[in-house]
Amino acid sequence: MARAGVTVERLAEAAAELADEVGLDSVTVSEVARRFGVKDASLYSHIRNAHELRVRVAVLALAELADRAAAALAGRAGKDALVAFADAYRDYAREHPGRYAAAQIELDPETARASAARRHSDMMRAILRGYSLAEPDQTDAVRLLGSAFHGFVSLELSGGFRHHPRAADASWTRILDTLDTALRTWPSQPADPTP
Repeated sequence: MARAGVTVERLAEAAAELADEVGLDSVTVSEVARRFGVKDASLYSHIRNAHELRVRVAVLALAELADRAAAALAGRAGKDALVAFADAYRDYAREHPGRYAAAQIELDPETARASAARRHSDMMRAILRGYSLAEPDQTDAVRLLGSAFHGFVSLELSGGFRHHPRAADASWTRILDTLDTALRTWPSQPADPTP
């Protein structure tokens, strides 16, 4: 029987808080049970295992990040939208490193469809409409932006920029300027050589 007060949503939130404190890899059913003051077995009426717990953190993080990005994008277009989205992404990762790590978990197709994962791609595509990119360039640009944002944030979170005299914020600004320029001057697709 499920213990009063323990819900899947509360478990996900507790696991997310734990992930931010100690890292996603340290999120265990035992540690979350300890936070609720219950035995591990009490949680298994809500979740199957630690992997499911981490997936629930991923779903929570994707929704939080999508909400934050959507609020940042409101009323913006072009470079202003690009910078607002990128800053929301980076700020969330820095404030919630464990949740951010969870958001990188590969979700099964059904969970991905039911989560906010699609909203992230849709928001990037909305930004790219301001740059007049059509398919397949739009997909390529979504991948470019995702790679640039995730790469920078991952290096920053791991301390990769800590010992360099140039401030990470200065590099971030230049990277966003460069991405804006790349999107505004996106090369046209070469003609398909096949008849």
